[in-house]
Amino acid sequence: MPTIAEQLSAYATSLHYRDLPPEAVHHAKRMMIDTIGCALGGYTSEPSKIARDLASTVTSTQPCTVIGSGLATSPDLATFANGVMIRYLDYNDGYTSKESGHPSDSIAAVLAAAEMAHAGGRRAIVATIVAYETFCRLGDAATIRYLGWDHVTNGCIGSIVGATRALGLGPEQTHQALNLGIAPNIALGQTRAGVLSHWKGCAYANASRNAVFAVMLAQRGLTGPTPVFEGEHGFFAAVTRGEAYELEPFGGVNGQPFKIAECSIKRFPLGQYSQTIAQAALEVRNQIPNINVNDIAQVKVRTLQKAIDIMAGDDEKWHPKTRETADHSMPYATAVILKYGTLTQHHFDDEYIHDRELLDLVQRVKVEVSEEANRRAPEAMLCDVEVVTRAGRRYTSEVAYHKGHHKNPLTDAEVEDKFRSLAKDLLTPAQTEALLQRLWHLDEVTDVRELMGLMRI
Repeated sequence: MPTIAEQLSAYATSLHYRDLPPEAVHHAKRMMIDTIGCALGGYTSEPSKIARDLASTVTSTQPCTVIGSGLATSPDLATFANGVMIRYLDYNDGYTSKESGHPSDSIAAVLAAAEMAHAGGRRAIVATIVAYETFCRLGDAATIRYLGWDHVTNGCIGSIVGATRALGLGPEQTHQALNLGIAPNIALGQTRAGVLSHWKGCAYANASRNAVFAVMLAQRGLTGPTPVFEGEHGFFAAVTRGEAYELEPFGGVNGQPFKIAECSIKRFPLGQYSQTIAQAALEVRNQIPNINVNDIAQVKVRTLQKAIDIMAGDDEKWHPKTRETADHSMPYATAVILKYGTLTQHHFDDEYIHDRELLDLVQRVKVEVSEEANRRAPEAMLCDVEVVTRAGRRYTSEVAYHKGHHKNPLTDAEVEDKFRSLAKDLLTPAQTEALLQRLWHLDEVTDVRELMGLMRI
């Protein structure tokens, strides 16, 4: 029986562009557009500036490009800087299962590896799909959050196979990259508990940086500890406490669908478990004539337990002190929507986080578990929001599949509109349209370096 690392290696190296159905290719292009848009949107953030500053201290004989600045640096630091930008706004795609997360974070590793190899768009598409497939299948296999680990532990593995595929490495090198990348890179769940710090948006970027470093070592012949999953002190013994993964057949194997089609694109710059909450709150707000938040007596939110654990599981979610805590706060998101009728990345600035009227409304948000939502998860992200006014009137809305959910997807035009909104302050309209057109025709790009050049501010 092949080990898990051998299964992943065999799949990553055997999948080719010719094996992909047109719809899988199209999904990959949509995710690439959305992810690069999110990176441009996160460009001016403080963590992104720090990451670029660090990247600027290094030159490399294998230079890779930092999105926006055009800075050439080492592959691992380019991966980190790009990954921080991709993740900062909490606006990139999501996958929900036993373990959830953001597989598009691995695109930072794919782009760096493709640049190193002077690979074309077709290989980048395959590598992206391999990374998604790995992340999502691991998420389907088991939860690690409740054992104290962060989902970026799985993200590192997705980034490893995505980077090896983009570089064109063989099965043995891919196997060793997994050994080298997994053993030293198990991430603590404290990243997403209590007062959330800059690291919330940097953790997967770091996992991808570590992945690229491991891949570069394996490419040069270094070997790693094996079997890294099944060994006496391996992943299953240490991380899953003895529970071994049984991976479902990968996409493309005997007609199996590709997991990238089950990933959702966000409508709001929020944690993914708040997407349905935000939409339901907006629908309720639209029912209330001449809404005045001071007239609201109480807001009741009912949703699945896992969403509450992540987005409303501690007191900090009612008293956010940082942007990172606020965009992972279900009560805060609900209050912003009810007060302003929209929610953008700017609603996490200090002027909003410290707004007394808004925080007053946050305290009136009550969150409860819905057993029906638990039953339907992860197929749906069911929630209902009820607003009770001081006059005793009640307004409600229930949402199972938010706009952007893979069962209620954004149109291509809406994906483009989101991209333009994120790029508008950095790229000229002509640059934005040229980049969009190239991304829609990624399969025709002969060298990813050309694509990176189009992203320069």
